[in-house]
Amino acid sequence: MKKDAAVERADEGLAFMLRYENVAWYEAGKVRILDRRIYPISTEYVTCTDHAEVAGAIAAMVTQSGGPYVVASMGMALAAYEARDKAAGDFAAHMQNAAYLLSHARPTTSERMARITEDCLQIATRAKSRGEAADEAVFHHAVESLNDRYERALHSARYLVDKIPDDGTVMTQCFGETIVGMMLKECRARGKPIKVICAETRPYFQGARLTASVVHDMGFDVTVITDNMPAYVLKAKKVDVFTSAADVISMDGYIVNKIGTFQIALAANYWGIPYFVTGTPNPKHPTIDTVKIEERDGEEVLEAMSQRIAMKGVKGYYPAFDITPPKLCDGVVTDKGIYPPFDIARYFEQGAS
Repeated sequence: MKKDAAVERADEGLAFMLRYENVAWYEAGKVRILDRRIYPISTEYVTCTDHAEVAGAIAAMVTQSGGPYVVASMGMALAAYEARDKAAGDFAAHMQNAAYLLSHARPTTSERMARITEDCLQIATRAKSRGEAADEAVFHHAVESLNDRYERALHSARYLVDKIPDDGTVMTQCFGETIVGMMLKECRARGKPIKVICAETRPYFQGARLTASVVHDMGFDVTVITDNMPAYVLKAKKVDVFTSAADVISMDGYIVNKIGTFQIALAANYWGIPYFVTGTPNPKHPTIDTVKIEERDGEEVLEAMSQRIAMKGVKGYYPAFDITPPKLCDGVVTDKGIYPPFDIARYFEQGAS
C-alpha cells in the first residue's frame, strides 16, 4: 500500500510529526514508526517486520501520546500480511493473538487499544472471507480512523480556542498530539497569535521535544520550562489557560494523564487559572478505580536521554500517569462541546459515539 494512495487526509497544514507517515505507516509487510524517544534531536524511524516487534515498540515508548493507537492499527495490518496465506481458521487465530498482544502492550490504555484492534480484526476477517487483501483493508481502515480522529480533534479545538483570549498564554502538559496541532491550526485560522509554555515532562521529555517542536514547527511562540517550575510560572508569566489531553477520562470525572498533570492542575486552581482537558469520556471506566496506573521501570527516571544522572545504587520510582480529581477541572472539551466533569454522561446522551 503506497503512502500516496488516493485518500483524503485531515493532516494537511500540521507539523511534521503529526503527518500520518511520521506517526506510523504500514507498507509492503513492514511498519515504520517515528522514534519519539529521540526526536527532534535525531529524526529516525523504527522498522518492524512482525506484529510482536510492533507491540515491543509500543512497550518501549518508541511512540507516545496518541501514537500507540495509530501503531496498533498499523500493527494489525502487518499481522494480516503475516497470515495472508493461512486458512480462515488459522488466520482468525493469528489475528486474535495479534490483537491481544498489541492492545496490552501498555496497561493503562489497554481497554481503548482493545477497541481499536478489535475493529481491525473484524475488518481483516471480512476482507479475508471475500478473498481480498486483508492487510490493505486494515490499512485503509487505519487511515480512515486517523482522519476521523483528526476531524474530531478539530471540532474539540474550536471549543478549546474559544476559551483562550486573544494574545493569550497557554500552558500544556506532556504531548497532546492531535489536539495541540488542531488548536494551533484553529488559532492560525482565527488570527490568534497565542503563546505556549510547555512543561518538559520527564523522563522522556515529551513536552520539551514533542509539544514544543510541533508548536515551533507551526510558527507559534513557545517556551519550555522544567517540571518543577509550573506553579511559579503560571503566575509569573500570566498564563490564561492550562490544558492537557487525557489517556482516560472516567465517567465519574477523573482525569488520567501523564504524571505531573495533577500538580499543575492544583497550582492552576490555586491561582484561579482554568484547566480544560480534551478527550472523550470512557464508559468502560464508570469509576476511577477501574483504571490501572502503569508503573514503569524505576531505572528510567535515573536517566536523561540515555545518560545516567544518579549514582549507582540509587532507586527510582516511575508511575507513568497520575489522577486529577474532577473538582480541579473547569471543563471536559469534546467534539460535541464542553461538559462539566461531573456531568460528562451527557456527552453520550446527546448522541455522541
